[in-house]
Amino acid sequence: MFLGTHSPRLDDKGRLFLPAKYREELSGGLVITKGQERCLYVFPMAEFQRITEALRAAPVTEKAVRAYSRVFFASASDEIPDKQGRITVPQPLRAYAGLSKECTVIGANTRLEIWDAKSWETYLEQEEQAFSDVSEEVLPGIL
Repeated sequence: MFLGTHSPRLDDKGRLFLPAKYREELSGGLVITKGQERCLYVFPMAEFQRITEALRAAPVTEKAVRAYSRVFFASASDEIPDKQGRITVPQPLRAYAGLSKECTVIGANTRLEIWDAKSWETYLEQEEQAFSDVSEEVLPGIL
């Protein structure tokens, strides 16, 4: 499970230090791909394989399944962190997410998300009220 908010910097070569607490879990490989709201999703290889199997089982006759799969897989890049725990974020993904030097990496349960730091701040400001409003719908009787 991935938790927390981290503030790594993107270097001039497009490399990003993974949060130290997740380096061991991700050391065997990971997949970076486009996420919703112009962030990047980072999946451990096993989780990416689970999602792949779920999409494989979905009917390709469904237009939404085809469209989602195309974007999800076409933008995916498999990476292995270097000895210092850095991954290279491919240029097309950096451009998609509008990444600058200042990044925010958040834990999002089964994945990490990489955001441009200013985009993450804006997202939080816009979604704070919605977060409060939907807790009963998303987790009825839990919180």
